[in-house]
Amino acid sequence: MFLKRKQDGHLVEVLTVGDLINPLHREVVGRLHYGEEPGDPEKFAKADLIFPSGEALPRCWTDVHYRDEELFKRLKIHS
Repeated sequence: MFLKRKQDGHLVEVLTVGDLINPLHREVVGRLHYGEEPGDPEKFAKADLIFPSGEALPRCWTDVHYRDEELFKRLKIHS
């Protein structure tokens, strides 16, 4: 899967998709793609990556607490 670095727009080939979708992991292993040869694998912070279209990564991939508010509302209703 390819994502884009926010700061310079370079494409990053994500090599650890499991890390990408796991909100507990803040980094992914990938390699930069610009020029003729892909770069060596390195770690990239998920906070620095977006989709090539410019869209942000889904919150469920980056925030382990993305459903806390919904959970607290349900607990109040059932109490």
